[in-house]
Amino acid sequence: MKKEVNSSGKSRNQTSKEKETKHNKKNISKVFLTALAIVSILGFLEIISLGFFEIDISFHAEALLMIIIGVALIAEAQLKKIRSIKNGLTHNNFSRLITIIFGLIAIVAGTFSFPGLRFENNVFLAVKSLLALIAIVIIIIQTWIVK
Repeated sequence: MKKEVNSSGKSRNQTSKEKETKHNKKNISKVFLTALAIVSILGFLEIISLGFFEIDISFHAEALLMIIIGVALIAEAQLKKIRSIKNGLTHNNFSRLITIIFGLIAIVAGTFSFPGLRFENNVFLAVKSLLALIAIVIIIIQTWIVK
């Protein structure tokens, strides 16, 4: 049996394992890309406002960042699919439920981070730090591991 070779030097006949790994990879969601773009723009605006205009919007940016992360986590969890919890708790709907809970916590943390409502407490700061770490892990997974 002859194998055809394309211009990159790879054969056209793929093994079943190669086909299987290509099939199992998921694409990056549009919600994640949108949230990442908004977070990047927000960070850029924060730098520009402080650098050029000497206006410190870091507290506003921090609050908006948490709210954006929360909304993105809830949207990523796909609320319509959480209804399957009525049929019993599975790995899939459990992870969706946890994602929604983290999203709600992020929205609450963002709301209480606005300068007018600023709430300073060690536990509250720890929750915000944990949410930031979770967001970083999600960004790493979505950017370099997922197709």
